[in-house]
Amino acid sequence: MFNSERFPCVIMRGGTSKGIYIMGNDLPKDQEKRDKVILSIFGSPDSRQIDGLGGADPLTSKLAIVDRSEREGIDVDYTFGQVEIHHSFVDYSSNCGNISSGVGPYAITQGLVKAVEPVTTIRIYNTNTNKVFEAEVPVEKGKPAVVGNYKIHGVPGTGERIGLNMAGTVGAKTGKLLPTGNPMDEIEVDGFGKLEVSMVDAASPMVFVRAKDIGLQGTESPAQIDSNPEMLKLLENIRCIAAEKMRITDRATAHEKVRAVPMVAFISSAQEYKSHITGEIISADNIDFVSRDMYMGIMHKTYSGTATVCTGCAAVTPGTIVNEVMDNKGSNVQVRIGHPGGIIECDMSVENGEIKRAVFGRTARRIMEGYVYVPRKLLD
Repeated sequence: MFNSERFPCVIMRGGTSKGIYIMGNDLPKDQEKRDKVILSIFGSPDSRQIDGLGGADPLTSKLAIVDRSEREGIDVDYTFGQVEIHHSFVDYSSNCGNISSGVGPYAITQGLVKAVEPVTTIRIYNTNTNKVFEAEVPVEKGKPAVVGNYKIHGVPGTGERIGLNMAGTVGAKTGKLLPTGNPMDEIEVDGFGKLEVSMVDAASPMVFVRAKDIGLQGTESPAQIDSNPEMLKLLENIRCIAAEKMRITDRATAHEKVRAVPMVAFISSAQEYKSHITGEIISADNIDFVSRDMYMGIMHKTYSGTATVCTGCAAVTPGTIVNEVMDNKGSNVQVRIGHPGGIIECDMSVENGEIKRAVFGRTARRIMEGYVYVPRKLLD
């Protein structure tokens, strides 16, 4: 232990992801040293992350840095980091909705926020996007409640529902819901040709395409897409072109460094398919449309929280690819998205063209707390 430095940390499941939650004050102030410590904590770069706490999957190689906020009207500041598995790089370019769901319970347990029963509403400033969202955390006996009846597809069992209202994250990366000013644009993809897309920015920026336009059914499983190198290349090309069109970054940087955003999703009308996790039949009657979300170069096993918000906002925005397959085009609707592992909903409210509520439900659970050790030489 004499050649190691220890850092207090918590492992939490947030939604369908799992991450390491750390107080910002416990990490080095210097950004370069901080990232070296974080990479060591996760065991990156290594395909198995065998020498750290990472789970060798993008959905389990995630980080939340949380601090008490000094901003007026804000309870905590939160930074999300996507820790690369194969490279020495921590991507801070976007937020993560699933990991966000653990921030409220973590803040209460760490004593950063006073627990108020039965529900504690926490205002969270996300430093990645400079946006504020609210977490509605159920509380029992002064602690975040864990045991409940709310089920989310992709997680065994049930838990207490945490509501995340991310209406305040519209324009998270680009400043506008529609970064190009259009609900639909046409792009030119090398080796493919012209393609209609919708570029939308809420919680995290996304680019939506019709599944049929790229030769897909729309109900493909992660295994089917992830084992198709040509399709992965096409989807990555679309993503990188969109990054440039949305003025997030240039194509080369999007491919090499800014890999988390924009996410690309392919959309199809409501249809029946099987959950790749449980084999359960997802009925077309229980969803508004089907979507598959690509994240960090592979298909998300379920559907990311920020993608849920962005997709919900796209569904209630006239003229988008998502809106065209959405049967209920009202101003106050529950958008039901059929994803590879099941269904996720986003409760939407629009007034005079402005999105007032974009709420999705998650569960979260504190799994472990203690110390993680990293080589002291990283701090020299």
